[in-house]
Parts: sequence; C-alpha cells; structure tokens
Amino acid sequence: MNPKSTIKGRGAQQNVPNRFFELRHDIRDDFLEFCQKEGEASDKNKTLYLEVFPKTIVNKVESPDIGMAYSMNAYQGCEHGCIYCYARNSHEFWGYSAGLDFERRIMVKKDAPKLLEALITKKSWKAHPIVMSGNTDCYQPAEKQFEITRQCLEVFLKYKHPVAIITKNALILRDLDILKQLAADHLIGVNLSITSLNEDTRRILEPRTATIKKRLETVKTLSEHGIPVNVMLAPIIPSINSHEILPLAKAASDYGALGIAHTIVRLNGAIGEIFTDWIKKTMPDRADKVLHQIASCHGGTLNDSRYGTRMHGEGKIAEQINMLVDLARKKYFKNKTMPKLNCDLHESFKDGQLKLF
Repeated sequence: MNPKSTIKGRGAQQNVPNRFFELRHDIRDDFLEFCQKEGEASDKNKTLYLEVFPKTIVNKVESPDIGMAYSMNAYQGCEHGCIYCYARNSHEFWGYSAGLDFERRIMVKKDAPKLLEALITKKSWKAHPIVMSGNTDCYQPAEKQFEITRQCLEVFLKYKHPVAIITKNALILRDLDILKQLAADHLIGVNLSITSLNEDTRRILEPRTATIKKRLETVKTLSEHGIPVNVMLAPIIPSINSHEILPLAKAASDYGALGIAHTIVRLNGAIGEIFTDWIKKTMPDRADKVLHQIASCHGGTLNDSRYGTRMHGEGKIAEQINMLVDLARKKYFKNKTMPKLNCDLHESFKDGQLKLF
C-alpha cells in the first residue's frame, strides 16, 4: 500500500453518488491540479458533528435473521471508518454519501436519553433487551465528547431495563461503574468486535478504532468485573482475516469471553463500490482474489440480501469458514455460554423506584 495515495485516517477513499439523487458531485482532475499548484488541500478531511432531532430512538428490528428485536443508535454515521460496514448505506437516507460522508458527517441525537426514558416508562411497554449500536457504534469517538451512551445507560439502570451493547471501542470502560451495577442484576451483555490480531490489518480495515491490544484488554477487564462478553468475529473476509479464526477465538476465550459470533462479509448497495475502490488502492496485489472469493460466498455477486444465507454465505469458501467457527466454539468455548438478560425487574421499577405494594 502506498500511504501517500490514500486519505489518512479514513476507510473509504471516495464519496460515491447517493442513489436517491439525480445529480452527483465529482472532483475533476483540473481542480486537483489547481490545488496542487497552489499548495492547497483539495479535501480538508474534517469530521463534522451535526445535531438532529428524531421523534423516536428505539427501532423494532423486522429482519428475521438478526438476533435482536429492538435497537437504538445515538449517532448516525461512524468515525471509526470500517470499510466493510453495512451501516454505510443508511447514510444515504439522510442525504449523504455512504463513502467519506459516513465517516465525516456524524449526526448526534442529544435527546436520545429522554426519548428512551419516555418509551420504557409507557404502561404498554414490556421489557425486552434493547441493543445499543444495532447500526452505528455507540462508543465511537463522538461519545467521548457528548456522553449520550452513558446517559442512556443511566436510564436503563434507573428503570432496571435489560440492554445489550455492540462496540469495538475501549471507551466502554469509562462506564464500568454503571455496567457493574447493571451486571449485578443480569441486565447487561456486551458484544465486542475483534476482526484481526494483526495491527496492520486493523489499521486499514478499521482506521479509527481501538487497537487490538486495547480491545483484548477490554474483554478481560469487563469479564473480571462480572460483565458477560461475547466477541464478534465479524465480518470474516476471505484472504484478509479468514486465516485468523482459530487464533482469534483462542485469544477471545483466554481473555474471558463467554462466546463468539461471526458473519461473512457482504457488500450491499454502495458498499460494493466503496470496498472495491478501497481494496484496489490498499491491496492491489490481491484485490481481484478477495473480491472473487467474497462473490463466491454470495451466489456470484458482492450484493447479497437473501434472508437466511446473507450472513453466513454459501459455497465452498463459506462452508470452510463456518466449519472453522464451529470448530473454534467446540475447542475454546466448550463449557461457556452467554447468560440471558433479565426482563423481570423492569415492571416493578417502571416509575423509577421499586414498587412495594
């Protein structure tokens, strides 16, 4: 990879056209030449935080092959910049590109804690685990400034409501005090994503995420404090991290994880173009091989939306990956299991305190 030819600290290397717009914005070569002659930057590469005001914060998940019923996202867009992220496509609904805009135009929902509290205190609401980060990471860099995730956890704790978290950021340890209180009543489960043990791979796949060392230490710290952790080996990308399944699983188990889960990468919508552009710039020697192997897992196409097969793929390569994950579970997680979250306490605490009568 030639670092001078890539945009520093970003996953996507371009802004692909928004499929909902008739017009498109292209950066012309003559403009780039002008910037070079004038010594000016053609792209300032800055992150912007934009406050938005949604009417609701919790979404019911209708997809039959996703293991959650409700999710919430304090932020839209994600500065982590993971090149493979399925959430990129959702940025087009906000009028932005799934490429660089997804990483640099972050929408912030400061009212999320109030909206959450209003929902779970309704008489009609029945407790069911709500997953934070069903779309974008609730502990992405913006959280350090806005602390919306922490405020939401305080709401869950106040009303004894079960919550699950998906993240790849060690910032979660900032909220260890709340997480321990939730864990005492079996109200919390953490899913921590670790996709490689190789820092070079991590840097180009997930440029603004926590290091592998910090993530493993996070698994250990959470586990030592009684907070159940499941490690997400997701996504598995053929010929990039597929050879790491067994060592990843062993490391996860050694550091205290109670289980693993995985998906095989799929490049739906604009992500196919973004990923293809990225891999040809960062891994030109194996770009075609990787793209062909991904396609072989999804019926010959990068774009796979078929329920039941889209997550774990099909074909020989997918079969080998899935078998390796099954082997890893049997080898390293034989006597381990993630506990179910407690949905029984919330009704008694719906007004914010224990009902005695």
